[in-house]
Amino acid sequence: MKIKTRVRIVLLGFCLLVGSLGAFAAFSASAAPEGIVTPVYLGQEEVLAGECLRINGTTYVPLRNFSSLLGAKDISWNNWTKTATVRSDSLSMTVRTGNLYIEANGHYFYTVGEIRNLSGSLYVPIRPLARAFALELEWDASVNAVRLSRTGRSAVAPANYDADTLYWLSRIISSEARGECLEGQIAVGNVVYNRVASPEFPNTVWGVIFDRKYGTQFSPVSFGTIYDEPSASAVIAAKICMEGYSLSDKALYFVNPRLATSTWIQRARPYLFTIGNHQFHA
Repeated sequence: MKIKTRVRIVLLGFCLLVGSLGAFAAFSASAAPEGIVTPVYLGQEEVLAGECLRINGTTYVPLRNFSSLLGAKDISWNNWTKTATVRSDSLSMTVRTGNLYIEANGHYFYTVGEIRNLSGSLYVPIRPLARAFALELEWDASVNAVRLSRTGRSAVAPANYDADTLYWLSRIISSEARGECLEGQIAVGNVVYNRVASPEFPNTVWGVIFDRKYGTQFSPVSFGTIYDEPSASAVIAAKICMEGYSLSDKALYFVNPRLATSTWIQRARPYLFTIGNHQFHA
């Protein structure tokens, strides 16, 4: 009986050891950086060799090392909010894990890819960071590398959004897409801007929103919700649109099929894509 008990104890210990090793291996694998190592050049020199990664087609760089390279003097981390703050003589920037945008000198730049924590380092898509640090960016497909060049400035100028445009654009986004993901809210803002650029519609944001040429174009104008205070995310989405980011330069209409009282858009306008509850049409 004693021998059997000892065998059981040994087997149990072995199983626990194997389980622990398996868990450690799984943790190590999940913590390891993911993606394809991608060269990044500043001028003719490769920088951050081996640290830059292409994930789902987007090139990411480690925030701390990239910012230090470009002269940031203070880089701090708030573990409670999972937010990094980067400061230099001419730049104040905040970057939060999981967000799809960064804030730099009051500008809101869409990142396309989600900001990630990889093995304890904050990784950020390079394109919005290049804009924050006033760098020109080019993708060199011949060698699958990012090429950066200096513009003579060290950071983007302080933001100066047109107050009237921001006021109305944020309100139409909020009233039409409240509760939608940020991408869906941006798409609604894109529709407004695409109409401004189209000869078929008025040439101002206010004019597009309150256009009555063929009847009221947006239901919040009829319901009065256009005047409600916009959500914080709608304001951010509006600023991203005002920075020039567009998911589509063809989208002129959107519709929520579950709430629409007419099927004219679905029948008459070419379908483009769906985000959340909205279908977008050309």
